[in-house]
Amino acid sequence: MTSALEKISLYNYDCILLDVGLPDGDGLKLLEKIKALGKEEGVIIISARNSLDDKVAGLNYGADDYLVKPFHLAELKARVAAVYRRKAFKGNNLLQYEDISINLQSMDVKINQNNLSLTKKEYDMLLYFIANKGKVIAKNAIAEHLWKDEIDLADNYDFIYTHIKNLRKKLADLTGKDFIKSIYGIGYKFS
Repeated sequence: MTSALEKISLYNYDCILLDVGLPDGDGLKLLEKIKALGKEEGVIIISARNSLDDKVAGLNYGADDYLVKPFHLAELKARVAAVYRRKAFKGNNLLQYEDISINLQSMDVKINQNNLSLTKKEYDMLLYFIANKGKVIAKNAIAEHLWKDEIDLADNYDFIYTHIKNLRKKLADLTGKDFIKSIYGIGYKFS
């Protein structure tokens, strides 16, 4: 429980899957600490406890959803997507920003009805930029969002430049506009 709380306090996540039966503590106590930190991540409790009282307690502690074990991975994926959609895109499956149209379920990106082919990292980066449009985003925040805990292994963030350069070019080729502005010494701004 201590290492989970440490990671949650250091990093921002889109969604946290929380088992209430943690080997070294109570998941509901961890949820309480997450909420006390003021973290806004979506939380889905997964548990073998299926009584109504357990579900109500988990939701009252601040969880966004409660899923009883055993469950199908397709259901878990749909619930994670729903929590993310509610948090980042106000519940919409179709995201529209200027000429860019994104279907969050099929992961199709279109610009003026033309398909835009993106890698997984470029797609995730585009969603992250649109969710934070108008804000200056530091390079390390982009790296942490896209590579999660694996970013701890990186010596620098040079690899981000390549992904941003490729995404910027693909968007500009179809729109004639540079959506991604470099903010020298800080990061990037999507506008």
